[in-house]
Amino acid sequence: MDATRTGPMALAERRLAWLEQRQRVLAQNIANADTPGYQPRDATPFARVLAGAQPELARTSPRHLDTPGGSRTKRDRAAETAPDGNAVSLDREALKVAETDQAHALALSLHRRWAAMFRTALGRNG
Repeated sequence: MDATRTGPMALAERRLAWLEQRQRVLAQNIANADTPGYQPRDATPFARVLAGAQPELARTSPRHLDTPGGSRTKRDRAAETAPDGNAVSLDREALKVAETDQAHALALSLHRRWAAMFRTALGRNG
């Protein structure tokens, strides 16, 4: 049994991968802050990913088929929309980026501590 692929190690790695995906989505939102009609997106909440719930596909055109599952992002319900239809709020996106960065630091710290404990248990200090 590979202890690094179960329990806390695997969970921390899944969380880190999810946080990386979320940062990419948020960066795309920021990059499109001046794109007319752009609607911000966010990653499916990590709790839903862990629960195995299938996220809904984002329909960006009325001609798209309405099928369940497959997409890892969802539209972010914006409170305000610019006259050109853009709903990206740089303040809101900056807060989400900071929140994601803090969560990434925590998950990475937990991963490192678990790996250090595992090395200690094996007698490999260092």
